[in-house]
Amino acid sequence: MQLLTLYDYEYNLDEEEKFFEAIELIRKFKRVDTEYEIFRLMEEGKSILAEGAQGTLLDIDFGSYPFVTSSNTICAGACTGMGLAPSAIGEVFGIFKAYCTRVGSGPFPSELLGEEGEKLRDIGKEYGATTGRPRRCGWLDLVALKYSLMLNGVTQLIMTKTDVLDTFETIKVATAYSVDGELSDQMPYDLDADVKPVFTEIPGWQTDLTGIRSREQFPAELRDYITFLEKELQVPVKYVGVGPDREQIIEL
Repeated sequence: MQLLTLYDYEYNLDEEEKFFEAIELIRKFKRVDTEYEIFRLMEEGKSILAEGAQGTLLDIDFGSYPFVTSSNTICAGACTGMGLAPSAIGEVFGIFKAYCTRVGSGPFPSELLGEEGEKLRDIGKEYGATTGRPRRCGWLDLVALKYSLMLNGVTQLIMTKTDVLDTFETIKVATAYSVDGELSDQMPYDLDADVKPVFTEIPGWQTDLTGIRSREQFPAELRDYITFLEKELQVPVKYVGVGPDREQIIEL
């Protein structure tokens, strides 16, 4: 093994050979102007599925600045990132967890700091995939979710990790904020304001969802939870995740 220390960082020179082999492989790829390629495929009637990275509230323009990333993470980012015309966007799938998480610092009105937050983190395995850093966890925040739906023009919703709530007797949902003592259903412009969540309590299903494979098997409490969300959000929930595997995504 050949080791080189540069600026107090140790490099393994033996791994460079694999790197250059990868470069040679990449050179064999056909390079295209992707905006023309995407346009051609759409003209042929093909479907284009674009997956965005990171959540809406990390958007550099519309997120919880300064606790954001360096790019546009909302649906419109697909236009500037791929060369798509806004009129080309048809369906917008909004994916959300049945509860809330946040990585790092920043505003989080519905955060749970005690035992319930730790329970959500442990059951949901809410730890960074690379760093192992624990994520902050809390109840579902409909104020933030409605804001995300508005910015992205969401037409269908996909709720994941619903099974993480299986053992909770009562589930809370933040349906409004108290901002400096005033009730509001909007994201506050001033994120330094005194923001407190206003919760609605919903009975939990207290059922193991992981073995369920159709909506007919949903407990009544889960169906009520979905109905409540659809009424509040005015967007249909089309898929519900009851576990990490592909077959555990239930189409409604």
